[in-house]
Amino acid sequence: MAGAVSSKGCQKIKGSQIRDLLNAKRFVLFDCDGVIWNGETAVPGAPEVVSLLKQQGKGVFFVTNNCTRPRETYVQKFSRLGFADVAQEEIFSSAYCSAVYLRDVAKVQGKVFVIGGNGVYKELRDAGVPFVEEETDVSGESIYDCPLDSEVKAVLVGYDEKFNFLKLAKACCYLRNADCLFLATDPDPWHPLRGGRVTPGSGSLTAALETATERKATVIGKPSRFMFECIANQFGVDPALALMIGDRLETDILFGANCGLDTMLTLTGVSQMDEAEGYKDSDALEKKNFVPDYVVDSIADFLEAQEED
Repeated sequence: MAGAVSSKGCQKIKGSQIRDLLNAKRFVLFDCDGVIWNGETAVPGAPEVVSLLKQQGKGVFFVTNNCTRPRETYVQKFSRLGFADVAQEEIFSSAYCSAVYLRDVAKVQGKVFVIGGNGVYKELRDAGVPFVEEETDVSGESIYDCPLDSEVKAVLVGYDEKFNFLKLAKACCYLRNADCLFLATDPDPWHPLRGGRVTPGSGSLTAALETATERKATVIGKPSRFMFECIANQFGVDPALALMIGDRLETDILFGANCGLDTMLTLTGVSQMDEAEGYKDSDALEKKNFVPDYVVDSIADFLEAQEED
């Protein structure tokens, strides 16, 4: 890396080290949940950090595997939590990138069967990708007699609070056709909730379908490279000049490694320092890409770094 801070893996940095690292970067990619906010509460200092980086002329992007809301709703959340001037074009969600993939890469000639929520449907609609309209539950309907759409050419799995056996069964039927694409918005297995509870993530639903069909889904969101390719194509981002900041080693940090970016773990979310050090000390080579280059307690540390002489 062409900067004043050398990358050694799992390096806890602060003050001038953070400042030197940021001075060497032109682009900063943030995960959202656990990095700049937790639920409906902004991480202290996060709005100021985003504004500061923009004032310094850096390209700031937000990459999230959360597919439950469309980008326009994300813009509203940023504003509600005190983030100024976040544009829709700077937000790259797994729902949006899935729609881009289906339209521009797969060029799907037919409809998409969706296991997912409103965020996925809205992004598909905005991208002009045809899909099977979400159906209301019909009492007594089963896989034995329910209608199937002959125009379905792809199945897309995302987070779905209304997931049920019939949706799973329909998707299995569509995927018996080897030419039917099998996509997943993201591989996240679970998400933390308040009070110590968790909710199954898109990855859990995808795993059920993979087991039933004996097929593997193409993952669009982190840690797949496609989300970064979307950003790079639209904004000309050089990986060597970009920093990925996340809270989850197995998705955010692996994503950065897969894309050739320097990576930073912030300890305000899911993964903690002991997990990162465990991966660093592991003999398993495949786990080395889970190790962040740098670690900070919070992105609020960026503010203190700029205040130091």
